[in-house]
Amino acid sequence: MNKPTILIVDDEPINLMVLDELLNSDYSVRACKSGEDALLAVGKEPYPDLILLDIIMPGIGGYEVLKILKENPEYSDIPVIFITGLDSSLDEEKGGAVDYIKKPFVPAIVLKRIQVQLELKKTKDHLAYYNELLEQEVARRIEENLIIQEITFNMISHLAETRDVDTVHHIIRT
Repeated sequence: MNKPTILIVDDEPINLMVLDELLNSDYSVRACKSGEDALLAVGKEPYPDLILLDIIMPGIGGYEVLKILKENPEYSDIPVIFITGLDSSLDEEKGGAVDYIKKPFVPAIVLKRIQVQLELKKTKDHLAYYNELLEQEVARRIEENLIIQEITFNMISHLAETRDVDTVHHIIRT
């Protein structure tokens, strides 16, 4: 089974190194040093299952990266956890990410929050898959019922026609 892929985006190499060291045994880790690099990397295989995104970076910051990702249907379902030194509850509220990890990192908290978000994503992906299968089955059965109705209607018409032509015209009009 493939390891889930986590894309880490932070302009501080030490943070990238710490998170890579913490995560690489259980996850496939990719790292970017800027928001611009993250927007390019998200569309390349292996596609990320989760993004750890710093808020304050030169160039495109975390808030802008998240906004761009959410506007793109291909990437809008990728959960994003903000990683930041900001500690205001207003910053956390403003973000729009699925979770918020404060620096300096507490390894047990980082691991647990990542695990929870990946399990939620996996469950959501399974539900979407089974929902698609269910919609296909409903469409198939509706089509099948329409065919059965058409066959039944034709049989009744033919039966009525053998008995009385006027009745057939009335059935068809009805």
